[in-house]
Amino acid sequence: MPEPVVVVENLTRKFGDFVAVDHISFTVQPGEIVGYLGPNGSGKTTTIRMLLGLLKPTAGHALVLGFDSFRQSEQVRARCGYMSQKFALYDDLTVIENLTFYGGVYGVTDKTLIAETLARVGLSRHEREMTRSLSAGWRQRLALSIALVHRPKLLFLDEPTSGVDPTARRKFWDLIYGLAAEGVTVLVTTHYMDEAEYCERVGIMRDGKLLALDQPARLKQETISGEVWEVHAQPLERALQALERAEGVAHVGLAGDHLRVVVQHPQAEAALRWALQAAGVTVALLTPGEATLEDVFLALARN
Repeated sequence: MPEPVVVVENLTRKFGDFVAVDHISFTVQPGEIVGYLGPNGSGKTTTIRMLLGLLKPTAGHALVLGFDSFRQSEQVRARCGYMSQKFALYDDLTVIENLTFYGGVYGVTDKTLIAETLARVGLSRHEREMTRSLSAGWRQRLALSIALVHRPKLLFLDEPTSGVDPTARRKFWDLIYGLAAEGVTVLVTTHYMDEAEYCERVGIMRDGKLLALDQPARLKQETISGEVWEVHAQPLERALQALERAEGVAHVGLAGDHLRVVVQHPQAEAALRWALQAAGVTVALLTPGEATLEDVFLALARN
């Protein structure tokens, strides 16, 4: 079995009395797409900054591509690509000028390699456009091309799709799949629960702790003990209050125009109908649902 590209053991970072990352441990295998899921402030970005040697850990250590992430940070950064949440693009330069400038930072001056990088992210037709005129989705691709120009073996993407529309997000993930197919290992942070479903494994962060790390399907299977039901009923607020008190209901919450319920009961449907009817709620539709990573996160956060 090949050596892991990332090995993290008890990695910790404190800012005064605040523990941003709390004794986390995990590994990443070559060619994997690993998602790091959690709300803002949960420690995702701090973890990446320590792995890149940009931030000294308070305790623990990490190996990235066989190098100590802090003591050998120059070797790590030379072999990794990093796309931060707010990547600095020069708006008064064209697309090709931005990439040429950042390529030079990595020591890449080959014009053919720069052109191939633009083609890789679908920007060849936009190379002469001013960066300020690009849409959020195209700016995102330019930032990715900068992270890729030196052909890294490991790519860190820190909330790369924040602020772009769903279509651009989907196309960006197609690019990530293509990179993984070429052998690039990807560690991507996100707070979009649906995006995390695209990853081979998902780590879930909360308050600096790594609550779980596994395949999405296995996380759902091992974390959600019960059945998921979609409840369409009126009045909705009364239905919510009734199900919060109902026997066997582990969680209930709003999901747009209906309620989403996780229930642990041998006759779940009958139990839900009885609780709603007893509260004077009219049930329009009651259907089985599929567990999501949001359900997993909420279940883990309650523990």
